[in-house]
Amino acid sequence: MLTVKQKLLLDYIVSYFDSRGVYPTFDEMRNYLKIKSKSGIHKLLSGLEEKGIIERLPHKARALKLKQNEISKNKINESDIPFLGRIAAGNPIEAITGSFEQISVPNYLLNSQDDHFTLEVIGDSMIDEGIFDGDIVVIKKIDTALTGDIVVALIDDNEVTLKKFRSYKNSIALEPANKNFKTRIFGVDRVKIQGKLVGLIRKF
Repeated sequence: MLTVKQKLLLDYIVSYFDSRGVYPTFDEMRNYLKIKSKSGIHKLLSGLEEKGIIERLPHKARALKLKQNEISKNKINESDIPFLGRIAAGNPIEAITGSFEQISVPNYLLNSQDDHFTLEVIGDSMIDEGIFDGDIVVIKKIDTALTGDIVVALIDDNEVTLKKFRSYKNSIALEPANKNFKTRIFGVDRVKIQGKLVGLIRKF
């Protein structure tokens, strides 16, 4: 299985080649992934080469070759779903739903009857649930939740957070999974559920 960054790079290479008939340069790949050094791209390409998905050709410009059969095999058990950016305070989900970027997610994490999206986690407030800074969470798009669910919640139409949901008669608690963070209590009209955690992809 590809890491998140390997998959992002592979999707970019495939899309670039399909539209232009040539492969992207190292600088174009570096700029697309916002990686500062070419060595980071070399490392990702080496990983794709070790997995038999690409072949690097020596002494040639744009020296790549895609192995289409291997790309097809990697696609069989995956689906592309929207990547909406980072879960960060002050950044409502609605502000980033226009993103056209997608991430391939294993089908076993998805229910074909539901809509899903992915987000990148910032911070360590959920580490005791095994969710770490930089992880990609797979979210089923729903607007209700049960006590104990880990949800993406929109607070006051302004702040998005990933927390454990608890419902009380006249309030909602959003609980962290880290003793260094405090549970936050809100009136029921201040919190909108955006989705429920159904899976996680870790970067390596």
